[in-house]
Amino acid sequence: MNGIIKQIEKGKPFFEKISRNIYLGAIRDGFLTAMPVILFASIFILTAAVPEVLGFTWPKSVSEWLWKVYNYSMGALGLIVAATSAKCLSESMNRKMPKNKGINPVSAMLASVVGFLILSVTQIDGGFSTEYLGTKGLLAAFVSAFITVNVYRFCVLKNITIQMPKEVPGTISQTFKDVFPFAFSVLAMVIIDLLIRNMLNVSFAEALSSLLSPLFTAADGYLGICVIWGMMALFWFVCVHGPSIVEPAIAAIIYANVEANLQLHNAGEQASNVLTVGLGNFVGTMGGTGATLVVPFIFLLFAKSKQLKAVGKASAVPVSFAVNEPLLFAAPMILNPYFFIPFILTPMINVCLFKFFVDVIGMNSFMYVLPWATPAPVGLILGTGMSLSAVVLTAVLIIVDFLIYLPFCKAYDNVLAAKEAKNTESETALQKSREIQPAIAGASEDAASVISTNLQESSSALEHSTNVLVLCAGAGTSAMLANALTEGAEEYNVPITASAGAYGSHYDIMKDFDMIILAPQVGSYYDDIKEDADRLHVKLIATKGAEYISLTRNSQKAIQFILEHTSK
Repeated sequence: MNGIIKQIEKGKPFFEKISRNIYLGAIRDGFLTAMPVILFASIFILTAAVPEVLGFTWPKSVSEWLWKVYNYSMGALGLIVAATSAKCLSESMNRKMPKNKGINPVSAMLASVVGFLILSVTQIDGGFSTEYLGTKGLLAAFVSAFITVNVYRFCVLKNITIQMPKEVPGTISQTFKDVFPFAFSVLAMVIIDLLIRNMLNVSFAEALSSLLSPLFTAADGYLGICVIWGMMALFWFVCVHGPSIVEPAIAAIIYANVEANLQLHNAGEQASNVLTVGLGNFVGTMGGTGATLVVPFIFLLFAKSKQLKAVGKASAVPVSFAVNEPLLFAAPMILNPYFFIPFILTPMINVCLFKFFVDVIGMNSFMYVLPWATPAPVGLILGTGMSLSAVVLTAVLIIVDFLIYLPFCKAYDNVLAAKEAKNTESETALQKSREIQPAIAGASEDAASVISTNLQESSSALEHSTNVLVLCAGAGTSAMLANALTEGAEEYNVPITASAGAYGSHYDIMKDFDMIILAPQVGSYYDDIKEDADRLHVKLIATKGAEYISLTRNSQKAIQFILEHTSK
């Protein structure tokens, strides 16, 4: 098993290179930027639909208003993502551009929106079709964003622009500089639109969706979903954030299928599309990547070793809300041969069980988008329409996952318990500590006072308050360290403030911070962000797994960590 893991680990640099691809990053960050719209829409769709499941019917005027808000938010997701993806890609490309040459992200964003409308909208009598403005048009949104930004890049590098006299104000001058790239990018979309409509008599968005439909149909099968969530877990096992690689490739279809399922359900048919965003959040990654929801509870109930008991106690609550890094790095499960098989296998079995319930038993698939941090059992039941089948499936998944992980957890626990039993020196030291406990109790108060004094003396060297930004993949793990820093700053009266954020949404706020800490799952992006951090004179620190988890658990250690790096 160790040999297999070593061979897989050799591919880590390649996996990291893929995860740092700017086009995949633009899709990921574009969706992250648009997430408030998605979550906002989910509130209204749940308000409109869930009461009907419980037998309550809204008055017609209220129902129409709720659906209107949903349709004008989620129904315009393609348009929104065309803008956000173009903006994110522009910012990524600008980091590689020569000095004094840069793409105007706002102009590129607007050009991408116009291009998307050309590629997706069909004019009809008295107006135009909006069918592909939402999730159905996401593929066209990415095409528009990518083409637009590359046209802008070409024009900027080749200096294809309108030069204005230096006396002209900068904002006006920039407007004229963007005329040619804006025009050329829109012209490119017009040419594509004319070719497709003359050849196929449909919009580009519809043609692209039809062309890739067989691929998405295959991905919706048992083999497809196994490969998708098995690869996510495999990448994470070698410390590469799997969703950053896999999710951008399926982002368009997993959101489009949710919309399609909702339309099927409203038409009185079964919501049968399995490949959805909910399948990942609440089934394939139930409790986090590796479907680890049951693992902390196995540690709590069955572990004999003190290490796993402690890990189970510390990680049970975070894992329940899909933040499983405390478990992955503290057990550890990452790169641990004992967990290789269940970590890869469990997500694959989970998604297959879900598909079986949809295809054979007739359960509805996910029709609603819920926040990823919703506890998996709740997300599964709500997202599929609160059916009895969903409740049964939730119980089945928990039982099956428990049975898969249990023998591997016990095997690893036996090894740790044996090591702890052999550690006689630690046992002797523990016994002695019990005998002199009264003395230690008094000394501990003095030690706490000394620690507090030392921290305050160290912080007195700070010229001003240190503002820290902690980044992870989804702002869940980063919040743990940010909270520890906030608590420590209050307890020891140290001028440190901390905020949590998600990588990809940090570019506009970096300038407001003195220090940025990268959680382990985004450590591979260190080189990407380093250039921006140096330009803004922001100290950048990447952390390792065990180190990061220890900082989240000890506010004093977290404060000391910041002070040490501030003085360097």
